[in-house]
Amino acid sequence: MAPPKSLKVGKKKQQKFVIDCWQPVEDSVLDVSTFEKFLTESIKVDKKTGNLGDSISVATEKTKVIVTADIPLSKRYLKYLTKKVS
Repeated sequence: MAPPKSLKVGKKKQQKFVIDCWQPVEDSVLDVSTFEKFLTESIKVDKKTGNLGDSISVATEKTKVIVTADIPLSKRYLKYLTKKVS
């Protein structure tokens, strides 16, 4: 019988997603601040919208929207929300 393996306790992995919106902003189709507000209101945490807390943060930087998550968040979900705003 093999000895029990010790559990490794690591750091929480932080995910960072950058959505570059320069083309829609240049064509005046989308405003970055309204897109940030939409993402803040639409991202679901624990099956509830608008429940970001400290686990997810949404910020803007010129024509980019930066989503930082401490919990698992998929890129596909952000792509879904991006297409939904249009």
